[in-house]
Order: sequence, then C-alpha cells, then structure tokens
Amino acid sequence: MGVAGSQPAQDLLADDSSLAANGIGIDRRELGTISRDNGGTRGVVQQEAVAPLSQADKMLAPAAVRQAVNRADTQRWTTTELNLWTRPDGKAKQVGVLDSGKKVLVTGRSLKGREEIVLDGEARWVTAGYLSAEKPFAIGGECTNGSSVSPGVSPNIVKVHEAVCANFPEITVYGTFRGDGEHAQGIAVDIMVSGDRGWQVAEFIREHYSELGVSYLIYSQQIWSVERSGEGWRGMEDRGSTTANHYDHVHVTTY
Repeated sequence: MGVAGSQPAQDLLADDSSLAANGIGIDRRELGTISRDNGGTRGVVQQEAVAPLSQADKMLAPAAVRQAVNRADTQRWTTTELNLWTRPDGKAKQVGVLDSGKKVLVTGRSLKGREEIVLDGEARWVTAGYLSAEKPFAIGGECTNGSSVSPGVSPNIVKVHEAVCANFPEITVYGTFRGDGEHAQGIAVDIMVSGDRGWQVAEFIREHYSELGVSYLIYSQQIWSVERSGEGWRGMEDRGSTTANHYDHVHVTTY
C-alpha cells in the first residue's frame, strides 16, 4: 500500500533529455531516443546520432580550402605522371591526370599520403613524394620550336630530338637520313650547333646517354663512346674540313 500510494517516479529518460537540452553532461545528438508527452499520450521519438567531422572534412571546409589556396606561394615540379583527386581520403574521386615535369603550386597541407596542390585556381590532391623543388629532366619534354626528325628514324633518335629540343629550343636543324652508314639506317642524327653551345649539347647528351639509348657522340674532332666511356673524350684524326671534323654539329649515333 505504501508503494501504491506514493507519487510515480519521474520518467528517467525524460529527465536525461532535459539535462541534455540544458547542456549538462549529455549531448542531445548522442541520445538514441527521447520521451515526449503529447496531450497525455506519451510517445518515443527517435533521433539520429550526428557523427563528428573527420580530419579530411575539416580540411575541406570551404573557408579552410580558400585560405590554403590563397596562401599557396611555393612551386614544385611533378616527377612522374600523377592522378588528380578531389580529396585526400577514401571518398576521393579522380578528376584527371597531371603530366610529369609540370610546375604547380603547393599549399603545404597533406593527409593520408596525399599532398594538396593548386591547379587552375582549384585545390586538388596528388600522391605524396612525387613533387620536387628542382625541375626534373624530362626525356620526352615538349618541343615547341616546330623542329622535327624524319619519319622512320629509330625511337632513340626521336628521344634525342625531343630531349635536345626541349632543353635547347634555339636549335632548329636536325639532319637524319642520308645515303651512307648509320644515317641510312635511321640510327644517327646531326644536331646543327657550334661553339660552346655545341659542347653544352654534347655534354647534355653524354650525361643522359643511357636514357636516350646513345652509343657514341662526335663533336669538335672529339669522340665519346659507351664502350670506352672510361677514357672520356678522345681526339680524332683530321678529316679535312669543318663539317667533316664535326665543328658545326654534334653527331649522335644510337642503338
């Protein structure tokens, strides 16, 4: 009788809801259900839990992205072909590909193995570790001076032309096919350049002989070959003229 005559205990779930609403110890968003009295009819209202923002979501907030893009002032070069992503996590979508040797702005922000760059005013993400402070050497660099080599030459001759053209764009004349020896086979090219610039071209090719598939070089009556590379540049006999002695061009023979 004592129990039956006592006042009903306050609804504990309703009490929790009241505490949460006042910010005391419980976040209302974390409540699975709350009890509500509606005109004498007590019902249960389900509330969805709100997940906290991930680190990626915080970084991708519009204000944070704008600030990162506006502050980006450091340039880097891509050292390989890179996929472009919309964000750094598993929710990312690929939106393009960035070629090797391209110069981009970086924001300095990184997450989950990706770095943020600025491309055409937009924030994009690329795999970390493939951006360099130094412009990389690109064998297949872009030739913009309109020069070319004859169709049918070896792939290595094409690579030599592309590399020299990209790095020495003032050189526009390349001699390939003619009726004798290695030129007739399409594995030799004469790069028409002289003086100190000729030595710069010759040394550039020698430095990258492996990537370019070069067998030997001749310039200014000097020869360098892969087979005798330990001897460096070696003198040659006088062949009687400026052209025959290779003073007005760098001769390159490839494999």
